Amino acid sequence: MNLNDLQFFVQAVDCGGFAAAARRLGVPKSTISKRVAELETRLGARLIHRTSRSFSLTDLGRDFFQHARASVIEAENAENIVRTRLGEPSGTVRLTTSVPTAQFTLAPHLQELSVRYPKLTLALHVTDRFVDIVQEGFDIAIRSHQQPLADSAPVQRRLGIHDFYVVASPGYVEQHGAPSHPDELAQHKSIVANPSETSWRLSSTAGGNVEADVNPIMAADEPFVLLKAAAAGIGITCLPTSVCRGALGDGTLVRLLPDWTAGSITTTILMPHRRGQLPSVRAVVDLLLERAGG
Repeated sequence: MNLNDLQFFVQAVDCGGFAAAARRLGVPKSTISKRVAELETRLGARLIHRTSRSFSLTDLGRDFFQHARASVIEAENAENIVRTRLGEPSGTVRLTTSVPTAQFTLAPHLQELSVRYPKLTLALHVTDRFVDIVQEGFDIAIRSHQQPLADSAPVQRRLGIHDFYVVASPGYVEQHGAPSHPDELAQHKSIVANPSETSWRLSSTAGGNVEADVNPIMAADEPFVLLKAAAAGIGITCLPTSVCRGALGDGTLVRLLPDWTAGSITTTILMPHRRGQLPSVRAVVDLLLERAGG
């Protein structure tokens, strides 16, 4: 059996059609369609139902796809073993993540990744929609979440847990003072993530919890905007340490109520089963765990 035909078939299924697979692989659509048809002829079985408007796997095609994809990945593993023995990781790693995670968790380490692995290409897809990394052919996804992820097929590696801090600019504190207890937040101007947000649930290092009223004067559902608004002195906000660590370090923001946190968010690396075995994927994951973990 021709391994290239398996690759064409797997890419067509992963992309949801011949046209999308052709764009990814940089080959004519007719080539992929012809090779998949030849594969079906050789097998003596129909793998894909295809019309001008639809593309779906037959029952036999679904079973065949699982084994074909595993074969393609194993072939990539074999090739990468040789590459690893001969030199550093190479090839393209496709990674998807949300806008805030790309800005604050990934972007600071892109230069080091490029310097450390010059033969490796990172294809970064930034979106806030949910991405099915298996169906869309990604090697890595980085997701930030407050609830545990489902225990599903993708391999999961926890990158870090980030507490939410109450922060403001030094200029705001100089002009308006700093609250000494969560109950005093209602006397201050607040920047919130949701227009309906009127309180923050804070937890003390001593073990106590409090529902503190806040006085919103601005709402934004994007952490970068919250960061910039707080740095400009507009008011007090809550940000995860993954977002505000740099601003706290350079003095752009200061932490208020240091004995209190407003929950936490977890950042997790996900990889489709077996993709994480590829040396190029492991190189990216290991660097992120080394530099961005914690």
